Amino acid sequence: MRAWLARLQQWAERRLPALTRYRRAESLPIELHRRRIYIVPTGFGLGFGVLLLVMLVGALNYTNNAALLLTCLLGASSMTSMLLTFRALDGLSLASVRAGQAVAGQPLDLHLVFAATRARESIRVELTGQLQAFHLTTAGEAELVFQLPTSRRGWQPLPRMRVWSTWPLGMFRAWSWLHPEQSVLVWPQPEAKGPPPRLPESDAAERQLHHGEDLAALRNYRTGDPPRHVAWKASARHEGLLVKDFEQPRAHEEWRLDWRELGALDNEARIARLARWVGEAHAQRRRYGLWLPTLEIAADSGSDHYARCMSALALLP
Repeated sequence: MRAWLARLQQWAERRLPALTRYRRAESLPIELHRRRIYIVPTGFGLGFGVLLLVMLVGALNYTNNAALLLTCLLGASSMTSMLLTFRALDGLSLASVRAGQAVAGQPLDLHLVFAATRARESIRVELTGQLQAFHLTTAGEAELVFQLPTSRRGWQPLPRMRVWSTWPLGMFRAWSWLHPEQSVLVWPQPEAKGPPPRLPESDAAERQLHHGEDLAALRNYRTGDPPRHVAWKASARHEGLLVKDFEQPRAHEEWRLDWRELGALDNEARIARLARWVGEAHAQRRRYGLWLPTLEIAADSGSDHYARCMSALALLP
């Protein structure tokens, strides 16, 4: 059944360009108007139409003016309902699209802002199988958040979305398609595990020490060492005084992440490893720099620096 519907849709898009010409990508803002809003009766509307037809035939057959008047009133109400359903979408616009941040394989938050110059009721938006509804009591904006699935790094175009409404009586269904000409950037998926980055030899030589709480070693007494640090038992078996050294390596060395040091891996494996190192450095609040074939990012830290490094990795060819 689905295959048959897909073939029917392809045939309609090929044979009825007037029906589908607005479904290609467009720049924002996208406003709905009468040339791109389609409306059909719902199942309830079709049943109600059949009922009106039966009532009309009966009223004419028996020359019952009261029944004929009732039929005409109900018919006028249904036509008014069709007009209101159309007006629910007419003039509505997709004002802006804002994307969050996510790595490949994780859902990405997509913020859609709809605007209108008058009140709206019961508008529904369908995107990638997700359905959300909103209304506007006055002129203004409404923001919806969807979870956009991602599969690979790089720019990902936004899919088409359907906007529809059956307000107020559910007899008619008005809908239209929106396809923003916009893409979202998906960060690369970090590798699950692997070796830590290799620190330059100069860093190891210049490794500085600071005072900590863990005993690192015993050393000879130097003038100025506090008496409480003297290891008396060990000094008794030694010619001079020994002092407990509580110094330990500094916790946060600067990392220099270099694409060229991963020459044994293919490009995607390099990107995944660098993405993991960038994430670890950001989690540990280190300063780190990144060298890529197309870009060199100086050492820094913070969320903006992390986003810049991940975006640079996502855009690698």
